[in-house]
Amino acid sequence: MVDPNKIVFFDTTLRDGEQSPGCTMHHEEKLRMAHQLVTLGVDILEAGFAIASEGDFNAVQAIAREVKGTRIASLARCKREDIEAAGRAIAPAPSNRIHLFLASSDLHLEYKLRITREQALDQAAEAVRLALTFTDDVEFSTEDGTRTDHEFLLKMITVAVQAGATTINIPDTVGYTTPEEYANIFRMVKARVPGIEKVVLSTHCHDDLGMAVANTLAGVEGGARQVECTINGIGERAGNAALEEIAAALMVRHDRFPYTNNIKMEQLYPTSQMLAQCISFGAAPNKAIVGANAFAHESGIHQHGMLANPLTYEIMTPASVGVANTNLVLGKHSGRRALVERFEKLGHPLTREQLDEVYHRFTELADRKKSIYDQDLLGLLQPDKAAVVIH
Repeated sequence: MVDPNKIVFFDTTLRDGEQSPGCTMHHEEKLRMAHQLVTLGVDILEAGFAIASEGDFNAVQAIAREVKGTRIASLARCKREDIEAAGRAIAPAPSNRIHLFLASSDLHLEYKLRITREQALDQAAEAVRLALTFTDDVEFSTEDGTRTDHEFLLKMITVAVQAGATTINIPDTVGYTTPEEYANIFRMVKARVPGIEKVVLSTHCHDDLGMAVANTLAGVEGGARQVECTINGIGERAGNAALEEIAAALMVRHDRFPYTNNIKMEQLYPTSQMLAQCISFGAAPNKAIVGANAFAHESGIHQHGMLANPLTYEIMTPASVGVANTNLVLGKHSGRRALVERFEKLGHPLTREQLDEVYHRFTELADRKKSIYDQDLLGLLQPDKAAVVIH
């Protein structure tokens, strides 16, 4: 049954995330990440695409066998061989799911699948019924749903619901929609599909226009109660909606999103760091929540405010998402307040006159040197040493 007060987190880091360039993980890395995702508190873990390769099948099966505490899912096209492979792969998991997808837009039906709308409806119904012979939890996704004719989208969802699908996902597969449009699609589905009140509605947003998280939250406002996302937002092309950003938005803006979820917020940063160790790149420095600069301040105005009251420039504490501390970075934009604070921590409290002299030397150094280290600061206490550092 659908809990209208809870948001279910469906993590697809190991499937949609891993299939993007530079994100391939070997068997042990996928297992390691799967265990961490359980620690993070995800409700459904999409372990892979079982039919894609022998390696992917083995990884899904191993995760289903070894990882406890979450529902294990495998992706499958609406084809018998895909569904049978997915069913075998997830079988060891006490709680499992087959995630079916079928294109719904005319563009995809004509040029990719080369089938008619009626053939697509027949495939959807048949696939859901077959999947239900392997598991009692079947998710159906209308691929390219946001570019699908609305009347046909309603027909395909209705067919899937009548066949027994327990979750309906409406993906913004190519990151095309806008928040208002996406919310309205869910409102339309809730109003016009018979039996939809017994089904969980789900978002799956890509970031091609930079709106994946905004669209996801709009989907929630429209009635979705499952969000599909990845750690660090990895995924096809520009990536997926970032799990850490959705979770933080639900926490910070609980006034707008008064829902519960199972994510353990303090595990967000450790999970992000683990993923960076498993793939070929980490989060961008300016990445929200988990980037190196997410809790860093260099501007003197910001630093002064932070030292007076962190709430002036931070809407959440670093500790709340697993980051060790705020980082006041000293650079050419820094002011006296942050500089004197750092010298006090280094054991060198300064008088006002000393601070004026040291600050002048500091700004000269900062104009020449991008990174200022503690040893550089100590050198500023003695003009002779400072001159060596500067030049």
